[in-house]
This record gives sequence, structure tokens and C-alpha cells, in this order.
Amino acid sequence: MIKKIIIGCDHLGRELKDSIKEHLISKGIEVYDIGVNSDDAVDYPDIGKELSEKVQQKEYERGILVCGTGAGMAIVANKFSGVRAVCVNDAYTAERSIASNNAQIITFGALIIGAPNAKMYTDIWLSNDFQKERSGKKVDKINLLDE
Repeated sequence: MIKKIIIGCDHLGRELKDSIKEHLISKGIEVYDIGVNSDDAVDYPDIGKELSEKVQQKEYERGILVCGTGAGMAIVANKFSGVRAVCVNDAYTAERSIASNNAQIITFGALIIGAPNAKMYTDIWLSNDFQKERSGKKVDKINLLDE
């Protein structure tokens, strides 16, 4: 199980981010919160960039980003070489994002899913591992696209 994670959001995702953060802390996971921590408007690419750089530089093994739909944050995170992000809206995608795709970042849409589902999907993602023997060759091909 992951012991340390990074989390961030734009203003639309603050409440959901805070709920996920509290949930992770209650499970004994250290959470580094890069904000935002107010309802003041912020552009999601700024937060997505900051978190994705830290994952790219291996300061954190996994991260969570939250915006209105989750799509914008996923697009930003996937701009960083070696980083794979998946927008998660269901349990199966949560599992396969790590098991098949070795996604270090998941994103949520605060206007799409509620806190109970986001917490459940986070737990699924964190409790699974990359199935390298089944999907390693495919992820290697994805990584080659970064070059």
C-alpha cells in the first residue's frame, strides 16, 4: 500500500479534494496537499503542472488531481514525459488504470462524481499494483511515445 501521496485541485475541486485527503489521512497515508485551499478561481493547468512535475521527478509515486470534469487535469498531466494519468469515473477504470496502464495519477471531476465514489475509486487504485507481466510491453510502447 502507498504510504505517501500528493493531491491538488482547482477551485471547483476543492471540496472533493479535501474529502479525499481526509479519507487518506484516516487510513494512515501521508498526504502532501498543493492546494487550492480557497474558493478563489485558479487555472487548473497551474495545479496540474505542479503536481505532475513532482510525480515526473519521482518525488511522489502517485498523485490525485481534481477539477470540474477531471478531463482537463488528465490532459495536463499527460503532457509530462513518463507520466500517465487517467480520469476515473468508475471502479473498473480505477483498477485498470494502475493494473493495465500503470497510471501514477488519477483525476476526478468534482462536478461528475461525489465524495463516496471518489474515495472508493481511490481505495481501489491504491490497493492494486501494475501487472507488469501482462501489460509491461504495452506500457513500454506508451513510454516510447515520449521520446
